[in-house]
Amino acid sequence: MTPRQIPALLALLALAATTAAPLSAGSFEVKLKLPQRARLDLQGRKSLAVAPFVVVSQEGEGRLKGKNIDVQKEFARYLLKVLRRETELKVIETGPVEMPVYDLNQLARKPDFWRALGEKLQADLILTGGLDFDIQDRSGYKTEEFVSPFNGRTYYRQVLIEQTGFQYDILMQVYDGKTGALVYQDNFKDFQKFEGSDADPLAGMFENLLSLEGRILNVFTQKEVEATRVLMTD
Repeated sequence: MTPRQIPALLALLALAATTAAPLSAGSFEVKLKLPQRARLDLQGRKSLAVAPFVVVSQEGEGRLKGKNIDVQKEFARYLLKVLRRETELKVIETGPVEMPVYDLNQLARKPDFWRALGEKLQADLILTGGLDFDIQDRSGYKTEEFVSPFNGRTYYRQVLIEQTGFQYDILMQVYDGKTGALVYQDNFKDFQKFEGSDADPLAGMFENLLSLEGRILNVFTQKEVEATRVLMTD
């Protein structure tokens, strides 16, 4: 690389770079924001129908207050809002859907059902899946050191730490509205831990969803990822 080429190259990288810092003489570390295309092929697909997700019941480590939360309703409200805000798709709310079965593996083998639903809703894609929201008591005893104010010696004691865990498990399925075929499936999981035994379950749920939001959206829209590159200037 000639000295005349270096300023032009640095200017070009600066268009995409968030920061640039010298590593040593003759080199720069440049952080770039690079586009990552949607995981689903959206060519020619402009509408997405959001069908109800099946709520899966599983045994947790210990259920606390909040088990009567309408997980399906809260998730549907969140999903419709974020898809309409962040994607270019026409998002269709299906309302209640009478599923032929409620086993997700068997639903994937029902192309006639999904094709008929896609035709009825005039939807290119249909989104559904399964949800499991688990509230867990993570309280327990922890050993900690303390120094006696009387003799200055160090001792150990057991201290009760009250914590509540929130785990969200989403199985996402996307069907082609014209053929009824399953075109995408993935599993998204997140765990959040709050101090105290009476943490708000709705707050926990939305912390889970906030953590998963980027991955959910990347199914349907391009996102930016940060990458680091080293530029040699000598």
